[in-house]
Amino acid sequence: MTATDKAYEGSITVDTELLAAADIVPHERVQVVNVTTGGRFETYAIAGDDGEVCLNGAAARLAEPGDIVIIMSYARYAEDERHEPSIVFVDEMNTITEQTNGD
Repeated sequence: MTATDKAYEGSITVDTELLAAADIVPHERVQVVNVTTGGRFETYAIAGDDGEVCLNGAAARLAEPGDIVIIMSYARYAEDERHEPSIVFVDEMNTITEQTNGD
């Protein structure tokens, strides 16, 4: 978590490259898990600048800069549809260090 902005109307702002790597599109519903505090909540993702992960609006009260968070999205698929998850790991600067499909 790089910042919080309580004055913004809501959402989580995420580095555009991270969104693309994780197959998350702007305004997609996401679940955020704050590893530092154990909190969990839902919001929607919007695209941000390089390295940016910023909670906005009311959700900004649920994390502090420096907290470690996991951002997840889910989808429902028919049994005959194939899906591979996109898992993206980052360092303390939110630079991608590893990408996997869960295998």
